[in-house]
Amino acid sequence: MENLPIPDQNGPSVTTEFEESSSLSIGNSVKDVNMRNEDLSLQSDMHNSCGCGAKNSGEHLSDNEKKSSPKYVYAIGKVTHRFPNRSIEMEYAQAMGRVPEIDTKGLTDAEVMSKTLTDSNNRYLARQLCYVFNIENLETYILVPSDPYDIDKLAQALRPSPERYRDIDVIIGRRGPLSCPEKCNGLILPIVIVDQIYSFDRDVLMNEIPKRKGENQAQFRKTSDSLFDNLLQIADNAGGIDEHRALNYLAVRYAEIYNRTQLMQDENYSLSSVDVRLSYLSGARKIVDVIFSFEHRMNRAGKKYFVRVDVDGLYPFLVNPMQEYFQN
Repeated sequence: MENLPIPDQNGPSVTTEFEESSSLSIGNSVKDVNMRNEDLSLQSDMHNSCGCGAKNSGEHLSDNEKKSSPKYVYAIGKVTHRFPNRSIEMEYAQAMGRVPEIDTKGLTDAEVMSKTLTDSNNRYLARQLCYVFNIENLETYILVPSDPYDIDKLAQALRPSPERYRDIDVIIGRRGPLSCPEKCNGLILPIVIVDQIYSFDRDVLMNEIPKRKGENQAQFRKTSDSLFDNLLQIADNAGGIDEHRALNYLAVRYAEIYNRTQLMQDENYSLSSVDVRLSYLSGARKIVDVIFSFEHRMNRAGKKYFVRVDVDGLYPFLVNPMQEYFQN
């Protein structure tokens, strides 16, 4: 098994997970206690918002939904934001005005926003924003961190990028009910309670994919880019069903799918389809087979390879490495 090292926004490092924040210091006790109370209040508000003002989100679910297993999400897209109301928008404008001019001169609006929201003095403002997850330029989810102290991770995901379509976020979490209109300035979308987020530049990810010895780097990069696009553009891939979660997991965590595709292209095969089926090995756990089908460009002969992924829990994982697929 060969995992891809997923870089964060600061460079090609290991995966970025929500970290448990350190305990508050004793000094400045009044300020610290107020911050703790605000964060605990925020946590309560976050859970209340999932039910549109109810005490908990379960009150808005049917009996069948309450008994069903959690709906996990593993999605690839981009974190954006909305101001929930005019009051918060104007408070942001005032916070931005407090940044020294020398620190904002010549910067784009996105760069100024990133600098303002990641300033620890403006953390109160970062907590008030509505974080929206876009997939293929469509607003798909409203994001709420599972730990309120991790709101910083969402604020950092609003990083400026010279090439917005190369800037990618991966969210892993649990899907809740629809949001209230007042939570995000009229926007009504499913809420995702985010347990983990990766933020990285697509170019860095492609460069981090291990290559086979002797492979042409430029051609391999084109192949990797094309396969990554194909996996993301599979119909309605919002990362909310097991099949799409498996595909998105492989896209950012398993290098062999890229190496196998390049190897088949070297033999004059084209990737013709990617299918996901429930594995015959599924029993106590839910396991899917992801099947990559290739077709020879001259004689139309076909070859298939597959990889098994366990999608039973929040975090998918590899069951079997990629191998040739023989249909029963």
